[in-house]
Amino acid sequence: MQHEISGSAVISLLVDNESGALARIVELFSGRGYNIQSLTVAPVDEIGAISRVNIVTTGTPSAIGQVKVQIERLVPVSRVVNLSAQGPHVAREMALVKVVSSGEPRTEALRIAEAFRARAVDTTATSFVFELTGSTDKLDSFIELMRPLGLVEVSRTGVASICRGPQTIQNF
Repeated sequence: MQHEISGSAVISLLVDNESGALARIVELFSGRGYNIQSLTVAPVDEIGAISRVNIVTTGTPSAIGQVKVQIERLVPVSRVVNLSAQGPHVAREMALVKVVSSGEPRTEALRIAEAFRARAVDTTATSFVFELTGSTDKLDSFIELMRPLGLVEVSRTGVASICRGPQTIQNF
């Protein structure tokens, strides 16, 4: 008997920008016991009243395929693409990371921030708020390095994703 290996998937949707659309999508996931690791939503076409939803979830390839089929059946959804299964795509997120420290830990936090190309967007005598954009793994690594240096708070946007090259969500 062959076992499927669970993995992470980035699913992008185009939905009508209407009241309750996101609730129906989230309800589909929770009602079937699927976990959403990351969720971003924003309007992408004001004239057509369309929003793009990016969902990061985990599961076996067949479970992810089943989720995709179920999402496609929802009324406000016009397009669903599993970007992870379609090939190369860009996936990034942004984090604001607050570090409170002084002395050597403060200096070390600045050195690490520079190495990660994080930008200090707020600075006081005892704290920094760093802005960092990149892959989820990059943000995770930065946050772990900041923990012993005085990390006190993190706010993350969730993953935004798009296909590489000329391919778009519209022409899959």
